[in-house]
Amino acid sequence: MPTLAGLNWFKSSYSANNGGACVEVAADLVASHGVVPVRDSKRVAAPVLTVTSSAFATFVAGVAAAGVSA
Repeated sequence: MPTLAGLNWFKSSYSANNGGACVEVAADLVASHGVVPVRDSKRVAAPVLTVTSSAFATFVAGVAAAGVSA
């Protein structure tokens, strides 16, 4: 398991007006480990879910295909 310290976390620009109920992702480990860490933006010290980059890409494509934008 790669270290998660010092990652560059980001969230969707659509998350600004939803009361902070968002997730953040870090793309730093895609090239080196093939994973995308995902965390709760309100609980940054909580456990992190790590999914494969291909699973994350499939998820994003599914959301886009369903017409969900935010």
